[in-house]
Amino acid sequence: MTITLSEVNANNWREALQLAVHPEQMRFVAEYAPIVAGALAKAYIRPYDLIWLPYAIYADAQLIGFLELACNPATKNRYWLYHFFIDQRHQGHGYGKQALQAFIQLVQDGYPLCREIRLSVHPENVTAVRLYSQFGFQPTGEVYDNGELVYALRFSTQS
Repeated sequence: MTITLSEVNANNWREALQLAVHPEQMRFVAEYAPIVAGALAKAYIRPYDLIWLPYAIYADAQLIGFLELACNPATKNRYWLYHFFIDQRHQGHGYGKQALQAFIQLVQDGYPLCREIRLSVHPENVTAVRLYSQFGFQPTGEVYDNGELVYALRFSTQS
């Protein structure tokens, strides 16, 4: 299957609202359900002075997950991955790896100033920590007040 990322828009937002994780995973992804509803609100409200871009993850033509890029395109290091998840019905097929690779490529292609992507991860989410580490994300030593650890993927400054 081919994994692609498409911006959530007028054609797919309702379907995206149906995406969910297993109940025990919810604390790893968001504090509210549906997850996508809060993410779409951030695209409108733009907290932290960032632009929020929600993306649907597709395996061929089937919607299987979601992620959101929060960024300031005029900077080198204000690029964040938020709300990354694969729907509970599609987990365990390697889609997360492919989607993360597609996300990294999207940022590198679309934001030439970017030298670092950050994310936060719950320390008990060992599956996510393992995935992010495989892609070169490393802990920064920062911890959010909710206990999540900050990881960063740094790109070479050479062109």
